[in-house]
Amino acid sequence: MRLAVNSHQRRNHAPQNYKNMKPTLTVIAAVALGALSFAQAQPPGGPHGGWHMNPLEEMSSTLSLTDAQKAKVQPIVDQAKPQLQAIHQEAMTKAKGVIDASITQIRPLLTPEQQTKLDAMIKAHEDLHNAMKELHEAKGK
Repeated sequence: MRLAVNSHQRRNHAPQNYKNMKPTLTVIAAVALGALSFAQAQPPGGPHGGWHMNPLEEMSSTLSLTDAQKAKVQPIVDQAKPQLQAIHQEAMTKAKGVIDASITQIRPLLTPEQQTKLDAMIKAHEDLHNAMKELHEAKGK
């Protein structure tokens, strides 16, 4: 395996690599934004049905819990809920930081037209997130 590359070889390969890199980076940005949208814009029940909204109700129906079992399970669920919410919020904050840093690096590699499309993607994500948040808050009232 030959690892040494002379400057002539680098110059000859650099333009081709850059041309191939632009669409790849755009796809990476789209996937990252899509992943964050998916994670933040799940319906209030989330991808796991009612588990996130009311795990006791989900467990009760699935496991046919007795009233005595429900009474014992409820405090455990109540104690875990804020911890799980904190973990989720921390994960979303970290994911947003990684995505924002990636976009900051990707943006200068894009053409003005691609930057406009990226801005539209970001705006659409923010709009979707805000709409889901409003829907969640309205259902909670």
